[in-house]
Amino acid sequence: MKKMILFGCGGSAGINFVKSLRLCREKVKIIGFDINRYYIELSPVDQRYLIPAIKQRSSETIDKVNELIKKGGIDFVHAQPDPEVGYVSEHREKFNAKTFFPSKEAVKICHDKMESYKTWKSKGVPVAKTIQIQNEGSLEKVFNELKGTVWIRASKGAGGKASLPVDSVDEARMWIRFWTKYGLMWNDFIASEFLPGEEIAWNSVWADGKLLCSQGRIRIEWVQAGLSPSGVTGTTAIQKTVHDDSINEIATKAIEAVDKKPNGIFSVDIKQDPEGNPKVTEINPGRFSTTSLFFSTYGVNMPEIYLKAAYGEKIKGVSPYNSVEKDVYWIRIPDGGPVMVKGDDWKSKPL
Repeated sequence: MKKMILFGCGGSAGINFVKSLRLCREKVKIIGFDINRYYIELSPVDQRYLIPAIKQRSSETIDKVNELIKKGGIDFVHAQPDPEVGYVSEHREKFNAKTFFPSKEAVKICHDKMESYKTWKSKGVPVAKTIQIQNEGSLEKVFNELKGTVWIRASKGAGGKASLPVDSVDEARMWIRFWTKYGLMWNDFIASEFLPGEEIAWNSVWADGKLLCSQGRIRIEWVQAGLSPSGVTGTTAIQKTVHDDSINEIATKAIEAVDKKPNGIFSVDIKQDPEGNPKVTEINPGRFSTTSLFFSTYGVNMPEIYLKAAYGEKIKGVSPYNSVEKDVYWIRIPDGGPVMVKGDDWKSKPL
């Protein structure tokens, strides 16, 4: 029986990761860590421990984790939310159990959207033109170069952090000034050309530079989108699988641009420009999206594939591209769903 530790077990991404592993034929014992004493109660792990917030952790924290690893015979460590991925990735050699992450450098690049942009642009990956905002005075340059609607967002952080489409210098100025009250600085922001087309999330698992499985899904609607000024919340409510060779190609190229020999999980976000051309906007490395249970329920259990690959086991019976059938919908809202619909097999009928 595999025994593992999961950092960030109490969030949606962590919970769905655990639920996916509960679908495995082989039993997996999961010890969950989280910083939130309330959300950790929601996680279907076998044991749970509260852990200090990352800024409060020290070498003593890792020592305590290693004590638990030794006592419980734990042989694998994983993390789900981006901050925990960054933490475990950076300290991976200090844990007395195996990890299966992209390279440290790849994680660092992907966690900085400006650095990601520079890397992709230098290697010919299609991207939206992006400018680093240095200070309030640089906004004029931003609108002179990008023209029209501009997408403002924080360079670091998930869930569409501090993102907003703006149409003028005044709007951008007011938006960034608002966020400076909450600890962000002017140079924490980037500005990109606005991409109005479809948004595709492309999830994949790699081992020693080889793609094991992948699947793209169109994000049709976000969970509680009306609560965010940008309409983006980072968690998808309605999505469907898509087979598109151009998406497969651009996602693969983006990953190989940041990591010469990819290992583990890479989740690529792609958005289309007004002409329908796909452009990479970000990669979430080392962890699955909040909807990992989608493909697992259909029968392509990416968390299980990931875990098997981490243990050096052979992966059989899954295609590296288009691993899940196309036009499968996954619908979810808080306290409702998830529900899967294939093709046009809807239960509702016109009145």
